[in-house]
Amino acid sequence: MRSRYAAYARGRTDYVFRTWHPRTRPSEVEPVPGLVWTGLSVLAVEAGGADDDTGTVEFEAGHDGPGGPGVLHERSRFDRRGGRWVYLDAE
Repeated sequence: MRSRYAAYARGRTDYVFRTWHPRTRPSEVEPVPGLVWTGLSVLAVEAGGADDDTGTVEFEAGHDGPGGPGVLHERSRFDRRGGRWVYLDAE
């Protein structure tokens, strides 16, 4: 989760794309013009340990942009594929 946030914050959409489950990812991942990510708070983690194949992370990510400041609040689901965690979707 933190690495994907950092990739969004740095405009590394190639990393975001590679860490998205192939079944659910869009054909392209593009940054939002003028949007600046300002902080990440992980609120809860369910599963996602060394012996798990799935996990959920609830977080809030602050941002500032043309429409003013805001917060993205999401519960993201992750799957382990080939030994790596990939973003599946959000609840």
